[in-house]
Formats: sequence, structure tokens, C-alpha cells
Amino acid sequence: MAKTALITGITGQDGAYLAQLLLSKGYEVHGLARRSSTSDVNLSRLQWLGIEKDVRIVDGDLLDLSGLVRTVTDIKPDEFYNLAAQSFVASSWQQPLLTGHVTGLGVTNALEAIRLAKPDTRFYQASSSEMYGLVQQPVQSETTPFYPRSPYAVAKLYGHWITVNYRESFNIHASSGILFNHESPLRGIEFVTRKVTDSVARIKLGLAKELRLGNTSAKRDWGHAKDYVRAMWLMLQQETPDDYVVATGRTSTVRTMCEIAFSHVGLNIDDHLVIDEALFRPAEVEILLGDPTKAKTKLGWDTSVSMEDLIREMVDADLARHRKA
Repeated sequence: MAKTALITGITGQDGAYLAQLLLSKGYEVHGLARRSSTSDVNLSRLQWLGIEKDVRIVDGDLLDLSGLVRTVTDIKPDEFYNLAAQSFVASSWQQPLLTGHVTGLGVTNALEAIRLAKPDTRFYQASSSEMYGLVQQPVQSETTPFYPRSPYAVAKLYGHWITVNYRESFNIHASSGILFNHESPLRGIEFVTRKVTDSVARIKLGLAKELRLGNTSAKRDWGHAKDYVRAMWLMLQQETPDDYVVATGRTSTVRTMCEIAFSHVGLNIDDHLVIDEALFRPAEVEILLGDPTKAKTKLGWDTSVSMEDLIREMVDADLARHRKA
């Protein structure tokens, strides 16, 4: 029989790519989505991938435990992927309580729903490299101490440790992927990579003149979301649950990423980049560099898209969007 999966955050970048992967493997895919009174669920990313008619959208909210219990009872998922969060780091300083409730306590609700309704469901928690924050080791692995530097990172750390706790307390097959930065053409415009590629596309087409950024010396370990969702799936196929760093093992500055984008369309970065101090974070994470050795050796996982090709793909997608508009 085909496996059944439930994905929270299915309308986001990772949720869409994960749904596509699971569908290709014959899964029946359900996605939990929160509706508002003013609009329907945004299925644009699923539509971009051409799979919006292949997934089953379920009304729900991570903050509603009773609703999650009913959903798990009805769907009986073999695998539950928790990708939903208030995931924009900059906004977490403006909305720390909301971030804590959704990104932190929401994980407990998901795990509690599994414990109460179907304890043999395998659970994946989307942890984050932002938990390392003020890095305690030059290269971050599963054993590197955490030092979160934003309300988002603090909430993610709670979600990470409550996943470990439910695994050890209730014998739930619960794994966490400590994912470093991963991007794609489906990335939201509020994230720096997509802000860069969208701005570069608009500048190239004469729709804008400048790109305004904050700290361009910050370094990140960037990979492609398609590769990273494959790691999520591999974790839930293991006999024993565990936690894994998912990263490329290579770090680059924000400026280097910008240079790749501008160069791809034949523009000089110094003619258009403006540093705006108002865009600096209250507490910056200067460098993140992951060690994916465990994921490579135990899961057989590896990356397939370089950072350079990723940025070029994103620029091309944004050029196509604006030409079509």
C-alpha cells in the first residue's frame, strides 16, 4: 500500500518541494494549511511545480491541538513532516511571542497529536542552523553547542529539544534536520537570496536601479531546497531516529552571492549595491558553516546543485517572472 504523509507548511518552499518528492515516490500527500478570512490558501508554489491538484489540503493550525489530533486521527499518516513556522528571522524581533508560539510550541502540539492519536507515525522536525547563532566552533556539527541570537532561533531550539524529548520519553520515531540555508526559485521575497535575485532581475530589465542590503559580510552555507528535502525523507526511512546537520560544507559571504547574481546578467555590483544600516539585525550571526559528514555517511545523502548554479537558476526564474508580468 502507498504511504501517507502529512506536511505542515506545505505552501512554503520546502513543503512544495517535499510534496513533489513524495508524490514521485507514490505517497498520498496531505498538507495542513491555515486559512484567513480575507483570502484562500496560497498554492502558488505548488502550482509552480504543477502539483497543486495532486495534494490534499487540510484546514488546520499548529496552535490548535484538538484540530491536529483530529487530523492525525482521520489521515493516519505514516510520516509527519513539520515544516511550518514563523520563519522570517528579522520579523521575530517584532513578533517574538507569535514566533515562540508557532515555531516553538507548535512543535509540541504536533508531537502531542502523534502521541495521542497515532504514536507509530514517524515525525520530522525542521530545525535550523540559526540555533548555532554566535558559533562556538568554526564548523558546526550535531555536537556543536547552540547559542541562538534571535527570537526565531530560540524558538527553533525549543522545537529541536522537545523533539528529542518526545523521542526519548515516548519512544516516538522523531528526527530533526538541522538545515543550513537552502534556497530556490520558490524562496519568499523577504529572504536575502531571493531579494537579491529579484532585484538583479528588475535592475537588468530597467524596473529598478539599486539593491539595498544590510550586512553583506555575513557568511552562510547555501544549498538547494530540492536537495535538502531529500535529506528529510531519508531521515524517516532509517530504522532509528536521530538528528542530522544538512549542509554543503562551504560558506560564502552575502556579497559573493550578490556578485554571482549581478555577473550572471552582465552587471557590475558596485553600480547598484547600496548598504543600508537600517537593515542590519539587532544581533548578527556572522558565519554559519555546516559539517554534513553524518548525513552523508548514515543517510547516503549529498548535494547535487552548487551555490553558483543555484543563484543563476533563481535569477533566471525572476527574469522570467518579470518578463511575463
